[in-house]
Amino acid sequence: MTDDEQFAEFAHAHAERLRTTAFMLCRDWHLAQDLTQTALTKLFLSWLRAVQADNLMAYAQKILLRVFLDHRRRRSSSESTTAVMHEPAYRESPELRLTMLDALAHLPERDRAIVVLRYFEDYSVDRVADVLELPVSVVKSQTRRSLAKLRELLAEDQLALFAG
Repeated sequence: MTDDEQFAEFAHAHAERLRTTAFMLCRDWHLAQDLTQTALTKLFLSWLRAVQADNLMAYAQKILLRVFLDHRRRRSSSESTTAVMHEPAYRESPELRLTMLDALAHLPERDRAIVVLRYFEDYSVDRVADVLELPVSVVKSQTRRSLAKLRELLAEDQLALFAG
């Protein structure tokens, strides 16, 4: 199998997961798609180095997170769309999912990235620290502060969100 075929197979298998992660970071399906495409483009350009990584998905997610953080730093990241964006239908309660996403939006970008990686992508503290290039102690303290902030924001919805 050629390198291009290997990349195409990886991209086809993992693009949706990357896009979901991007959405949880930015709360905009269109921007999530753009971030995912940019991340996949960067991954393709470094494919020969990337396939040597121990965990190719983690490598791709690290690229995605950097693309997201770079986007937030740029001036154009303050642009907003005027049309209503509709999310895909969810098997779980869409209202509770939106409540959680609204609460995540109140966190600073780096803290949101930490929470998404820890609790939605199920990364270890060490892996989050490695991906975001932060000390483990910062990941732990920011996680603790972010969870406290989320508890405060979700006080009324906690039972419904975390049941079952």
